[in-house]
Amino acid sequence: MVADTRIRFGICTDQTAPYPVMADRWRYFEELGFDSIWDCDHLNRPSNPSDPYFEGWTLLAALAAETERIRVGVLVSSNTFRHPALVAQQAITIDHVSGGRLELGLGAGWFEAEHESFGIPLEDPPIRVARFREAVEVIDSLARGRITTYEGRHYRLRDAQLRPPPLQSPRPPLTLGAHRPRMLRICAEYADRWNSTGTVREMAERNRILDQACLEIGRDPAEITRSLYGWASAMASSGLPDPWSSLDAFSEVVGMFSEVGVNEFILDQPSPEQYQIAERIASEVIRAGN
Repeated sequence: MVADTRIRFGICTDQTAPYPVMADRWRYFEELGFDSIWDCDHLNRPSNPSDPYFEGWTLLAALAAETERIRVGVLVSSNTFRHPALVAQQAITIDHVSGGRLELGLGAGWFEAEHESFGIPLEDPPIRVARFREAVEVIDSLARGRITTYEGRHYRLRDAQLRPPPLQSPRPPLTLGAHRPRMLRICAEYADRWNSTGTVREMAERNRILDQACLEIGRDPAEITRSLYGWASAMASSGLPDPWSSLDAFSEVVGMFSEVGVNEFILDQPSPEQYQIAERIASEVIRAGN
C-alpha cells in the first residue's frame, strides 16, 4: 500500500459559546473542507477558568450529529477524569452517532488548577504515565470489541466486553497526546496519530524520539501521523506569525513544521474577522491538496 503523504488540516474550536453558535461553526468549517474538527476536555478553560465551558465528550456527541463528512474528536481526553472502559464506550457510541468518523484522542492529563479545584488526583508524572499506559491498553482492547481481562496496577477488568462494536474496524484511530520520551514510547506502540504542541525545534526532537521508539519495536514510523496542535499565542512566543493572519503566514507556519516531519496541523479556530482569510486558505491550500 502506498502511504498517503498529503498534509492534513484540522480545527480545534472553543466550547464557550452558546450551543447553536458552536453548531454553526462546526458546519461552517466542514463546508470549508477541513479534514477534522475537535473540541477539548477540561472542567475549566485553561486560558480563562472563569469562562463558561461545556463538557467535551457530551458536546462532541451533539456536534458529531450536526456534521456529515468531517472527522471529529476530543483533543485530547484526560485520563484522570474517567475510567478507560467508560471512555471506550463513549468512543464506540460517538463512532455510531457520527457514522464512523471518530478520532479517539487520549492524554494523561495536565491542568493542575482544575484538578485541585475539583479534588481530582493528578498524581506525579511517573504514576500518571503508568496509569495512561494501562488506560491505552484497556481502551485499545475494548474499542476493538474484544472480551478483555486485564490485571494492571491501576485498572482491573474481568471478561469485559462492550457491545456493539464500533463502526470503524478494527477500532477508531487512536490519537495520543505526548511530549516526553516515556509518553512517546507509548505512542510508538499504540498511536495512529501522535499529537503535540511546541516550537519547530521541539517538534523536530520529539519526532526523532518517536521514530527511534518505533524502530526499537519493529514498527514502521510512517504508520503514525505527526500532528501539531497550534494556536496564535504559542506561535507568537516562538517568533512565528498567526497562521490565520494571511495566506503567506499560514504557508510559512506549515512550511517550517513540515520540514521537521509534521504532516497534520490542528489549529485553533480563526476569529470571525479572520474568516475571509480562512476561506481563502481553505480554497487555495486545503481543498487544493485533496
